[in-house]
Amino acid sequence: MAERAVPQENTGINTGIQQSNGPYPEATAESLDLEDLHQQGACVYDLCPGPSSSCMTTKELQQHWGAVKHRLKPVKLLFEIPSARTIAQHLSKYVVYQIVLIRSGSYDSKRVSVERRYSDFVHLHQQLLEDFSEELEEVILPRKLLTGNFNPETIWERRLALRDYLAQLYAVRCVRHSRHFLDFFTEPEQRRAHGLLRAGQFGPAVALLETVLELQEKMGGWQSPVLLVPTLCALTVCQRDLEDPESAFTMGQRALPTVRRYGLKRYRGPLLEMMVDLGYQLGRPVAQLQEELVQVRDAERGLVSFRSLKELVVQEFT
Repeated sequence: MAERAVPQENTGINTGIQQSNGPYPEATAESLDLEDLHQQGACVYDLCPGPSSSCMTTKELQQHWGAVKHRLKPVKLLFEIPSARTIAQHLSKYVVYQIVLIRSGSYDSKRVSVERRYSDFVHLHQQLLEDFSEELEEVILPRKLLTGNFNPETIWERRLALRDYLAQLYAVRCVRHSRHFLDFFTEPEQRRAHGLLRAGQFGPAVALLETVLELQEKMGGWQSPVLLVPTLCALTVCQRDLEDPESAFTMGQRALPTVRRYGLKRYRGPLLEMMVDLGYQLGRPVAQLQEELVQVRDAERGLVSFRSLKELVVQEFT
Protein backbone atom coordinates (compact mmCIF):
# COMPACT_ATOMS: atom_id res chain seq x y z
CA MET A 1 0.00 0.00 0.00
CA ALA A 2 1.34 3.46 -0.88
CA GLU A 3 2.51 5.57 2.00
CA ARG A 4 0.24 8.48 2.82
CA ALA A 5 1.56 11.88 3.80
CA VAL A 6 0.34 13.59 6.92
CA PRO A 7 -0.24 17.34 6.51
CA GLN A 8 1.46 19.69 8.93
CA GLU A 9 -0.55 21.67 11.40
CA ASN A 10 -1.49 25.11 10.13
CA THR A 11 -0.18 27.75 12.51
CA GLY A 12 -1.35 31.34 12.93
CA ILE A 13 0.15 34.14 10.91
CA ASN A 14 0.91 37.61 12.18
CA THR A 15 -0.10 39.75 9.20
CA GLY A 16 0.99 43.12 10.55
CA ILE A 17 -1.46 44.97 8.27
CA GLN A 18 -1.76 48.72 8.53
CA GLN A 19 -4.87 50.70 7.72
CA SER A 20 -4.88 53.05 4.75
CA ASN A 21 -5.91 56.69 5.08
CA GLY A 22 -6.20 57.36 1.35
CA PRO A 23 -9.04 56.77 -1.11
CA TYR A 24 -8.11 53.11 -1.32
CA PRO A 25 -10.04 50.44 0.59
CA GLU A 26 -8.55 48.99 3.76
CA ALA A 27 -6.37 45.93 3.20
CA THR A 28 -7.17 42.62 4.83
CA ALA A 29 -5.20 39.48 5.59
CA GLU A 30 -6.05 38.08 2.18
CA SER A 31 -4.35 41.00 0.44
CA LEU A 32 -0.88 39.97 1.64
CA ASP A 33 1.36 38.66 -1.09
CA LEU A 34 2.47 35.04 -1.16
CA GLU A 35 6.11 35.99 -0.69
CA ASP A 36 5.23 37.46 2.72
CA LEU A 37 3.31 34.33 3.69
CA HIS A 38 6.32 32.16 2.88
CA GLN A 39 8.63 34.44 4.85
CA GLN A 40 6.35 34.11 7.89
CA GLY A 41 6.25 30.32 7.64
CA ALA A 42 2.62 30.24 6.58
CA CYS A 43 0.82 27.08 5.58
CA VAL A 44 -0.55 27.60 2.08
CA TYR A 45 -2.96 24.67 1.84
CA ASP A 46 -5.93 27.02 1.62
CA LEU A 47 -4.20 29.21 -0.98
CA CYS A 48 -3.69 26.40 -3.46
CA PRO A 49 -6.79 24.73 -4.85
CA GLY A 50 -6.41 21.06 -5.58
CA PRO A 51 -6.83 17.66 -3.98
CA SER A 52 -6.91 17.43 -0.20
CA SER A 53 -3.39 16.76 1.11
CA SER A 54 -4.78 14.27 3.64
CA CYS A 55 -5.92 11.84 0.93
CA MET A 56 -2.82 11.94 -1.30
CA THR A 57 0.07 9.49 -1.46
CA THR A 58 3.59 10.76 -0.94
CA LYS A 59 4.25 10.74 -4.68
CA GLU A 60 1.00 12.55 -5.42
CA LEU A 61 1.77 15.11 -2.73
CA GLN A 62 5.23 15.72 -4.19
CA GLN A 63 3.73 16.22 -7.65
CA HIS A 64 1.05 18.52 -6.26
CA TRP A 65 3.53 20.70 -4.40
CA GLY A 66 5.78 20.80 -7.44
CA ALA A 67 2.93 22.35 -9.39
CA VAL A 68 2.09 24.67 -6.51
CA LYS A 69 5.70 25.81 -6.23
CA HIS A 70 5.68 26.64 -9.92
CA ARG A 71 2.49 28.70 -9.53
CA LEU A 72 3.88 30.52 -6.50
CA LYS A 73 7.06 31.55 -8.26
CA PRO A 74 8.05 34.91 -6.73
CA VAL A 75 7.10 37.89 -8.84
CA LYS A 76 9.23 40.98 -8.45
CA LEU A 77 9.48 44.34 -10.08
CA LEU A 78 12.39 45.59 -12.14
CA PHE A 79 12.87 49.27 -12.87
CA GLU A 80 14.42 50.86 -15.92
CA ILE A 81 14.94 54.53 -16.74
CA PRO A 82 15.71 54.33 -20.45
CA SER A 83 15.36 58.02 -21.24
CA ALA A 84 15.05 61.52 -19.90
CA ARG A 85 14.06 64.83 -21.40
CA THR A 86 14.63 68.44 -20.47
CA ILE A 87 11.62 70.72 -20.22
CA ALA A 88 12.18 74.46 -20.47
CA GLN A 89 9.31 76.67 -19.37
CA HIS A 90 9.09 80.44 -19.02
CA LEU A 91 10.54 80.62 -15.53
CA SER A 92 11.91 77.14 -14.95
CA LYS A 93 13.86 74.32 -16.51
CA TYR A 94 13.91 70.73 -15.29
CA VAL A 95 14.50 67.12 -16.32
CA VAL A 96 11.83 64.41 -16.31
CA TYR A 97 12.84 60.77 -16.22
CA GLN A 98 10.88 57.97 -17.89
CA ILE A 99 10.45 55.05 -15.45
CA VAL A 100 9.49 51.69 -16.92
CA LEU A 101 8.15 48.95 -14.64
CA ILE A 102 8.76 45.32 -15.62
CA ARG A 103 7.34 42.38 -13.70
CA SER A 104 9.71 39.45 -13.47
CA GLY A 105 8.81 35.82 -12.80
CA SER A 106 6.51 35.67 -15.82
CA TYR A 107 6.42 37.04 -19.35
CA ASP A 108 5.49 40.72 -19.15
CA SER A 109 4.33 41.98 -22.52
CA LYS A 110 2.81 45.26 -21.30
CA ARG A 111 5.23 48.17 -21.35
CA VAL A 112 3.95 50.79 -18.93
CA SER A 113 5.85 53.87 -17.86
CA VAL A 114 5.52 57.16 -16.00
CA GLU A 115 7.56 60.33 -15.95
CA ARG A 116 8.87 61.86 -12.74
CA ARG A 117 11.05 64.84 -11.88
CA TYR A 118 13.99 64.71 -9.50
CA SER A 119 11.88 66.71 -7.02
CA ASP A 120 9.36 63.83 -7.01
CA PHE A 121 12.13 61.46 -5.92
CA VAL A 122 13.11 63.92 -3.18
CA HIS A 123 9.54 64.09 -1.91
CA LEU A 124 9.27 60.29 -1.90
CA HIS A 125 12.53 59.94 0.01
CA GLN A 126 11.44 62.45 2.65
CA GLN A 127 8.14 60.64 3.17
CA LEU A 128 9.81 57.26 3.47
CA LEU A 129 12.39 58.54 5.95
CA GLU A 130 9.58 59.69 8.25
CA ASP A 131 8.30 56.10 8.54
CA PHE A 132 11.33 53.92 7.80
CA SER A 133 14.43 55.87 8.81
CA GLU A 134 16.16 52.81 10.33
CA GLU A 135 15.41 50.55 7.37
CA LEU A 136 16.74 53.16 4.93
CA GLU A 137 20.00 53.99 6.69
CA GLU A 138 22.03 52.61 3.79
CA VAL A 139 19.74 53.78 0.97
CA ILE A 140 20.99 57.10 -0.38
CA LEU A 141 19.11 59.30 -2.81
CA PRO A 142 21.46 60.61 -5.54
CA ARG A 143 22.33 64.19 -4.68
CA LYS A 144 21.42 67.17 -6.80
CA LEU A 145 24.42 69.04 -8.20
CA LEU A 146 24.85 72.78 -7.89
CA THR A 147 25.84 73.07 -11.55
CA GLY A 148 25.74 70.91 -14.65
CA ASN A 149 22.36 69.28 -13.97
CA PHE A 150 21.41 69.57 -17.64
CA ASN A 151 24.65 68.18 -19.00
CA PRO A 152 23.89 65.01 -21.06
CA GLU A 153 26.58 63.03 -19.24
CA THR A 154 25.18 64.10 -15.84
CA ILE A 155 21.64 63.15 -16.89
CA TRP A 156 22.89 59.73 -18.08
CA GLU A 157 24.65 59.08 -14.78
CA ARG A 158 21.60 60.18 -12.82
CA ARG A 159 19.32 57.86 -14.81
CA LEU A 160 21.43 54.92 -13.69
CA ALA A 161 21.63 56.18 -10.11
CA LEU A 162 17.86 56.71 -9.82
CA ARG A 163 17.23 53.27 -11.31
CA ASP A 164 19.47 51.71 -8.67
CA TYR A 165 17.77 53.83 -5.99
CA LEU A 166 14.33 52.45 -6.88
CA ALA A 167 15.71 48.90 -6.86
CA GLN A 168 17.16 49.47 -3.38
CA LEU A 169 13.83 50.80 -2.12
CA TYR A 170 11.96 47.84 -3.56
CA ALA A 171 14.37 45.45 -1.83
CA VAL A 172 13.12 46.74 1.56
CA ARG A 173 9.91 44.83 2.28
CA CYS A 174 8.18 47.48 4.40
CA VAL A 175 8.95 50.14 1.79
CA ARG A 176 7.67 48.26 -1.24
CA HIS A 177 4.39 47.58 0.61
CA SER A 178 4.02 51.18 1.79
CA ARG A 179 1.41 53.59 0.48
CA HIS A 180 4.12 56.18 -0.26
CA PHE A 181 5.89 53.85 -2.69
CA LEU A 182 2.69 52.98 -4.57
CA ASP A 183 1.55 56.59 -4.67
CA PHE A 184 4.85 57.68 -6.19
CA PHE A 185 4.00 55.67 -9.32
CA THR A 186 0.23 56.18 -9.48
CA GLU A 187 -1.07 59.21 -7.59
CA PRO A 188 -0.14 61.97 -10.09
CA GLU A 189 -1.92 60.09 -12.90
CA GLN A 190 -4.85 59.33 -10.57
CA ARG A 191 -5.27 63.00 -9.71
CA ARG A 192 -5.05 64.11 -13.35
CA ALA A 193 -7.53 61.43 -14.40
CA HIS A 194 -10.06 62.44 -11.75
CA GLY A 195 -9.61 66.08 -12.67
CA LEU A 196 -10.44 65.20 -16.29
CA LEU A 197 -13.40 63.11 -15.11
CA ARG A 198 -14.81 66.02 -13.10
CA ALA A 199 -14.37 68.25 -16.19
CA GLY A 200 -16.33 65.78 -18.33
CA GLN A 201 -13.28 64.79 -20.42
CA PHE A 202 -13.92 61.08 -20.11
CA GLY A 203 -11.80 59.91 -23.05
CA PRO A 204 -8.48 61.33 -21.77
CA ALA A 205 -9.46 60.21 -18.26
CA VAL A 206 -9.86 56.62 -19.47
CA ALA A 207 -6.40 56.65 -21.06
CA LEU A 208 -4.80 57.75 -17.79
CA LEU A 209 -6.87 55.37 -15.66
CA GLU A 210 -5.88 52.43 -17.86
CA THR A 211 -2.22 53.31 -17.28
CA VAL A 212 -2.86 53.51 -13.53
CA LEU A 213 -4.60 50.14 -13.59
CA GLU A 214 -1.65 48.49 -15.34
CA LEU A 215 0.76 50.06 -12.84
CA GLN A 216 -1.32 48.86 -9.89
CA GLU A 217 -1.51 45.35 -11.32
CA LYS A 218 2.26 45.24 -11.75
CA MET A 219 2.83 46.56 -8.24
CA GLY A 220 0.75 43.91 -6.54
CA GLY A 221 -2.86 44.38 -7.58
CA TRP A 222 -3.04 40.71 -8.56
CA GLN A 223 -2.19 39.91 -4.93
CA SER A 224 -4.02 42.83 -3.27
CA PRO A 225 -7.12 43.32 -5.43
CA VAL A 226 -8.57 45.99 -3.11
CA LEU A 227 -6.02 48.40 -4.63
CA LEU A 228 -7.76 48.12 -7.99
CA VAL A 229 -11.33 48.87 -6.88
CA PRO A 230 -11.24 52.72 -7.01
CA THR A 231 -9.62 52.65 -10.46
CA LEU A 232 -12.05 50.04 -11.80
CA CYS A 233 -15.01 52.04 -10.47
CA ALA A 234 -13.68 55.23 -12.08
CA LEU A 235 -13.28 53.38 -15.39
CA THR A 236 -16.84 52.06 -15.05
CA VAL A 237 -18.17 55.61 -14.67
CA CYS A 238 -16.11 56.98 -17.58
CA GLN A 239 -17.04 54.18 -19.97
CA ARG A 240 -20.72 54.56 -19.08
CA ASP A 241 -20.60 58.30 -19.79
CA LEU A 242 -18.77 57.59 -23.06
CA GLU A 243 -21.82 55.51 -23.99
CA ASP A 244 -19.83 52.29 -23.98
CA PRO A 245 -21.98 50.14 -21.67
CA GLU A 246 -20.21 46.92 -22.63
CA SER A 247 -16.81 48.17 -21.45
CA ALA A 248 -18.38 49.77 -18.38
CA PHE A 249 -20.12 46.51 -17.46
CA THR A 250 -16.84 44.62 -17.88
CA MET A 251 -15.03 46.99 -15.51
CA GLY A 252 -17.85 46.68 -12.99
CA GLN A 253 -17.73 42.90 -13.21
CA ARG A 254 -14.03 43.00 -12.34
CA ALA A 255 -14.61 45.20 -9.31
CA LEU A 256 -17.76 43.62 -7.84
CA PRO A 257 -16.31 40.26 -6.61
CA THR A 258 -13.57 42.10 -4.68
CA VAL A 259 -16.08 44.57 -3.25
CA ARG A 260 -18.17 41.65 -1.99
CA ARG A 261 -15.27 39.56 -0.72
CA TYR A 262 -13.60 42.32 1.28
CA GLY A 263 -16.78 43.97 2.53
CA LEU A 264 -16.16 47.35 0.85
CA LYS A 265 -19.51 48.84 1.88
CA ARG A 266 -18.98 52.31 0.45
CA TYR A 267 -18.68 50.84 -3.05
CA ARG A 268 -21.13 47.94 -2.94
CA GLY A 269 -24.46 49.74 -3.20
CA PRO A 270 -23.38 52.35 -5.79
CA LEU A 271 -21.61 49.72 -7.90
CA LEU A 272 -24.58 47.33 -7.81
CA GLU A 273 -26.90 50.18 -8.84
CA MET A 274 -24.65 50.98 -11.79
CA MET A 275 -24.41 47.30 -12.78
CA VAL A 276 -28.21 46.90 -12.75
CA ASP A 277 -28.61 49.97 -14.97
CA LEU A 278 -25.93 48.77 -17.40
CA GLY A 279 -27.37 45.25 -17.38
CA TYR A 280 -30.76 46.57 -18.48
CA GLN A 281 -29.12 48.51 -21.33
CA LEU A 282 -27.26 45.41 -22.50
CA GLY A 283 -30.14 43.01 -22.03
CA ARG A 284 -28.27 41.01 -19.40
CA PRO A 285 -30.01 39.10 -16.59
CA VAL A 286 -30.04 41.40 -13.56
CA ALA A 287 -32.48 39.71 -11.17
CA GLN A 288 -29.74 38.52 -8.79
CA LEU A 289 -28.03 41.91 -8.89
CA GLN A 290 -31.33 43.63 -8.12
CA GLU A 291 -32.01 41.30 -5.21
CA GLU A 292 -28.54 41.94 -3.81
CA LEU A 293 -29.00 45.70 -4.24
CA VAL A 294 -32.29 45.63 -2.31
CA GLN A 295 -30.63 43.72 0.53
CA VAL A 296 -27.73 46.18 0.66
CA ARG A 297 -30.01 49.22 0.61
CA ASP A 298 -32.23 47.75 3.34
CA ALA A 299 -29.18 47.12 5.52
CA GLU A 300 -27.88 50.64 4.92
CA ARG A 301 -31.19 52.46 5.40
CA GLY A 302 -30.89 55.12 8.06
CA LEU A 303 -27.14 54.56 8.44
CA VAL A 304 -25.68 56.23 5.38
CA SER A 305 -26.84 58.57 2.64
CA PHE A 306 -27.22 56.89 -0.74
CA ARG A 307 -24.77 58.11 -3.37
CA SER A 308 -24.33 57.15 -6.98
CA LEU A 309 -21.07 55.56 -8.11
CA LYS A 310 -20.24 58.71 -10.07
CA GLU A 311 -20.74 60.89 -6.99
CA LEU A 312 -18.46 58.60 -5.04
CA VAL A 313 -15.75 58.60 -7.72
CA VAL A 314 -15.91 62.37 -8.24
CA GLN A 315 -15.19 63.00 -4.55
CA GLU A 316 -11.94 61.01 -4.65
CA PHE A 317 -8.60 62.80 -5.13
CA THR A 318 -10.13 66.23 -4.48
